[in-house]
Amino acid sequence: MEITSASRIFSALGHDGRLLVFRLLMRHAPHGVRPTDIAESLGLKQNTLSHYLSDLEAAGLVRSERQGRSIRYAASLKAATSLIGYLFTDCGRGRPELFSSISAAPERVMPQKAYNVLFICSGNSARSIFAEALMRDLGEGSFNAYSAGTRPNTQLNPFALEVLARNGHAVDALRAKHLSEFQTQDAPVMDFVFTVCDKAAAEECPPWPGQPISGHWGLPDPVKATGTDAEKGLVFAQTYAALRRRIEAFASLPIKSLDRISLQQRVDQIGLDDA
Repeated sequence: MEITSASRIFSALGHDGRLLVFRLLMRHAPHGVRPTDIAESLGLKQNTLSHYLSDLEAAGLVRSERQGRSIRYAASLKAATSLIGYLFTDCGRGRPELFSSISAAPERVMPQKAYNVLFICSGNSARSIFAEALMRDLGEGSFNAYSAGTRPNTQLNPFALEVLARNGHAVDALRAKHLSEFQTQDAPVMDFVFTVCDKAAAEECPPWPGQPISGHWGLPDPVKATGTDAEKGLVFAQTYAALRRRIEAFASLPIKSLDRISLQQRVDQIGLDDA
């Protein structure tokens, strides 16, 4: 990366608002996000967001693409990689003491064991509960499944429980949990962390110990479905089916034979294939 390109990127990120937008898009990567959803998540006015996105796009940090009638914005992972490489090889001259946590990352992801997987959404009443039950039952003992919400409801959604029971999943032990339960010193160390709603992906969450593989598998909230009970039940069933396809694909991955980059790419692709 040339110093002029790096300077243009630093200038674009040297503003709180633009940095917040870029960080949100990185958390959704490689998926794109609609401007209305970005504005809602960050509490920005549409015209202010338009200026931020224009500046980030001009710096090469963001790309836009049209999907049907809407435009989605996504972070440029190539630009982010180039920037990190510039900081490491040019500014830092590759000094290992400056980037020990990066350079010391093992080639293999993890030894053979039961992997801890956490699914996060806002309410922890439907989507993440679906994912917890599916991972527990489809993982065949290779995964310990957990779920939590950033603002959990007090009770699980009855339509969600009906779908799970109809598909043979035990529901008695399922409950809504706050994310903080998994951020204590005694909490299990996660190997994988997935967000299954856009709001959860945009939440302020501290880094997870152990640098788990993360993925964003966002799905529309079935709780917001309207119509008759039969119509609502159909939306919940469709959400369950979408998560089942993703978790079946994930559970079949040869995790022990993949390095971190390859595994992250597989996790990202699962979300894209069923988007």
